[in-house]
Amino acid sequence: MQKRFISSLRNKSLQLLLAGGILASSTTAFAQKTTSASPYSQLGIGQIREDLLPQYRAMGGISTAIRTLDGIYYNTNPSNPASYSAARLSVFDAGLYGNYTQLKSTTRSANTADFAFSHITMTFPMQKFGGISLGLLPFSDVGYRTNSQESINSETFNKVFTGEGGLTKAYAGWGVRVYKGLSIGANMSYLFGTLNDYSRVEFPLSSGALNPQRQNKREIQGIIFDYGLQYEQPIGKEYALTFGYSGSLNNDIKERTTIFDTRTQPSSDPDNQNIPIDTTYMSERTSRHLTLPLKHNVGVTLARNGKWLIGADFKYADWSRFQVRNGEGELRKNYGVSVGGQLTPDRSSLNYLNHVDYRLGFRYNKTQYFLAGQDINDMAVTVGVGLPLARTQYSGAFSKINFSAEFGQMGKVANGLLRERYINFNIGFTLNDRWFRRNQFD
Repeated sequence: MQKRFISSLRNKSLQLLLAGGILASSTTAFAQKTTSASPYSQLGIGQIREDLLPQYRAMGGISTAIRTLDGIYYNTNPSNPASYSAARLSVFDAGLYGNYTQLKSTTRSANTADFAFSHITMTFPMQKFGGISLGLLPFSDVGYRTNSQESINSETFNKVFTGEGGLTKAYAGWGVRVYKGLSIGANMSYLFGTLNDYSRVEFPLSSGALNPQRQNKREIQGIIFDYGLQYEQPIGKEYALTFGYSGSLNNDIKERTTIFDTRTQPSSDPDNQNIPIDTTYMSERTSRHLTLPLKHNVGVTLARNGKWLIGADFKYADWSRFQVRNGEGELRKNYGVSVGGQLTPDRSSLNYLNHVDYRLGFRYNKTQYFLAGQDINDMAVTVGVGLPLARTQYSGAFSKINFSAEFGQMGKVANGLLRERYINFNIGFTLNDRWFRRNQFD
């Protein structure tokens, strides 16, 4: 019995060490300035990240009708809080996000890379009272850079426009089963973050002139609500059909804007570039309310317990009421569809590869952006795996490393627009365990 206890303790220590490493890395990345490396992120409040963990991104983003991926263990699914009622063990999930993007226009091309915080979530079962969940999720990112060259009296200079920042969502939610296969749930979230837009004139180093810069600083915060329901219908002993819905009303948040005019000293050292040496003007902080979109998501999944799952999601978000800035084009309605699934060959096999979850999906979105008379569409093929780690037999602990990759394209080379071809990587660590139980030993 003592050897079993020591082995169990060693396995749990390794799992907690891995979880702590990812948590520390996520916290470091979260503290950094986020950039999405997308010129389209300068519109609205940035590029929306959605409430998806790597498990769901690997399947094209389907999540609305998912309660458990394998019919056994729950994976936190903040995109539909009704799913929290499926939790039977406490779940910790943390992860990181990476991106590689190729930008192309009719005249030039460029490559960018990004690394950022992905998520930290925890879900706890409450027996007949369902389950609760809380965590930190990225809501949107801003990251872009454009420039043009001009001249006055044979003196050449650059006009540069850049943006950086992001919004984060801290959420707490509750889901409960109200009647047989029917569950409902809701999230309350605090949205916060800062978005910065810079416009700058850069003179040659040889001119000795200072570079004027204007910073538009937007501080955003507010309380938002979303909700969901799921209905699960068993089909025989092995199959289950699940329908899901999630959505939100027109949540209002507050934006506080301050404008700073500064001068910067030109430098050939990248670490000393664009550092303000004085401020020539600072505006009073102005406030306004922003209306986030009305959202509706509908999904369906068919699963064979412990074997496979397939599903589809249909998404709608009305951004037409969002208050854009002066000179910015109106946003439109967003329509999207996702299809995907997961296959686990044989959980009873002695071959490790038969225990791996293999995931595949596809998504297509007609985004809320409309530029130069063109809809900006986004599409991607997604793949991923769930790699199980050694099971802690005597405590019931079970953990996985989940990896996903999205190979996609947004926009196209036409009418002065940009085409983005990107690869998004997500990695997360999931730990299922009984956290609030006292073990008994002989």
